[in-house]
Amino acid sequence: MTDVQNILVINPGSTTTKIAVFENETELFNANIPHDVQELSAFKTIAEQLPLRKKSIEDCLRQKGFDLKQLTAVAGRGGGGLPPVKKGAYLVNEKMVDQLVNHNFSEHASNLGALLAYAFSREIDGIPAFIYDCVAVDELSDLARLSGLPELPRVARCHVLNMRAMALEAAKNLGKKLTDCNVIVSHLGSGITSSVITHGVMEDIVADDEGAYSPERAGRVQCRKLIDLCFSGKHDRFSMTRRVKGQGGLMAYLGTASALEVEARIAKGDAEARLVYEGMAYQTAKDICSLASVVCGKVDAVVLTGAVAYSQMFTHWITERVRFVAPVMVLPGEHELKALALGALRVLRGEEQANLF
Repeated sequence: MTDVQNILVINPGSTTTKIAVFENETELFNANIPHDVQELSAFKTIAEQLPLRKKSIEDCLRQKGFDLKQLTAVAGRGGGGLPPVKKGAYLVNEKMVDQLVNHNFSEHASNLGALLAYAFSREIDGIPAFIYDCVAVDELSDLARLSGLPELPRVARCHVLNMRAMALEAAKNLGKKLTDCNVIVSHLGSGITSSVITHGVMEDIVADDEGAYSPERAGRVQCRKLIDLCFSGKHDRFSMTRRVKGQGGLMAYLGTASALEVEARIAKGDAEARLVYEGMAYQTAKDICSLASVVCGKVDAVVLTGAVAYSQMFTHWITERVRFVAPVMVLPGEHELKALALGALRVLRGEEQANLF
């Protein structure tokens, strides 16, 4: 195995595909490839977008002057379309591809990460394709799995990749190993999820449909009112799903999912925008404090990450409400691309064993 590893990493989003090429630990370049919303809406399933997304990546690499034949591995973000899996790396194989195309548990763009990685690996002399710290990683304790309805056990679906990477960073800042501390992480993005990582294990989470509302998600809503709305005759399964995931949260209240736009409205004196934006912080703080109870309040750090963590206004509101729990570290941004590259690199160097699906 060569000492130089050139790794293409892919993180598909709902309307963009983020990519980067790494030479070992060094990022050579990255790109955020936009997709036409109307063009994407013509596809009935996420998997059908594969050829369009793959071509857009190829075009981007060509414009960057990068030859695909230089690659030694491809890593894609693993999506929630898989059944519960272990943390760490998985080799993408035909069984995983079949699961994501024909039997997936969730129609989310992140499922394309594995499909795209596999498609590129098949073309380039069979180089390995990986996913890492997939959305479907599930380490919930038996207590955390209880929901109140036996037929609806709780499952873990959250921003595992970025959360674990930022928990490792927080532990490093504390001068500790992640296995020696308890860290609560909130990923603040188009969806907001939170988790408590106890000595390296993601013991409990608050998913984007059971906690704070977010720029695009409705979050936790009262069950009886939701049931009434579902059976009101105004919605079918598809439109109701879109209502709570895509058209909820800031979008529902303010007609925008842009935190920057909301803050601009607040700066102009928009009282409703301030109330709704602060309400999102209020609910996120409640999620963090609820997770502190999992470890009896013994929390070493609270981490705020994700794109919305760049908002000093928003993170200040959260910090004011949760700093009694533990010191708050604001580590803004989405670090999935680097986390994918480093995870794949550890496997290529023999420092970590890839799981088989």
